Amino acid sequence: MKVLMVCLGNICRSPLAEGILKHKCLQKKLDWYIDSAGTGKWHLGAAPDKRSIQVAAKNDIDISAQRARSVHSSDYEEFDLIFAMDVSNYKDLMRWALDKEEENKVKLILDEIYPDENRSVPDPYFDDNGFQEVFDMLDKACDKIIEKYA
Repeated sequence: MKVLMVCLGNICRSPLAEGILKHKCLQKKLDWYIDSAGTGKWHLGAAPDKRSIQVAAKNDIDISAQRARSVHSSDYEEFDLIFAMDVSNYKDLMRWALDKEEENKVKLILDEIYPDENRSVPDPYFDDNGFQEVFDMLDKACDKIIEKYA
């Protein structure tokens, strides 16, 4: 299984989602490949936001080696599942999909815990206090992803 986590800049939410799912896959001995990307190009090559690194570390997950990249058209071929962090990212990913098969790979991550509610993971970039809340949401969603797809 290959899973791509996507947010806007690939420095806050999707790096956390990548790190959490990788950590859970290691614990469960699942041979999954997990990556993350952004729909924007502002932070290409940058490490995750220090607050994402800190909240991950507080939960025994190291995401400090990750580097931001943008979504590529080849991601639709390479990955089995592409999880958008919010509705805006989801719409971008759906717009870039070339066909129904590619569209079917794109999911809104919080739909895993709140089916068909189209909830967005809030962007914590402008809220120092939002990172733990985002971590907790993504942690629950990643549990459901493993439960559903493993």
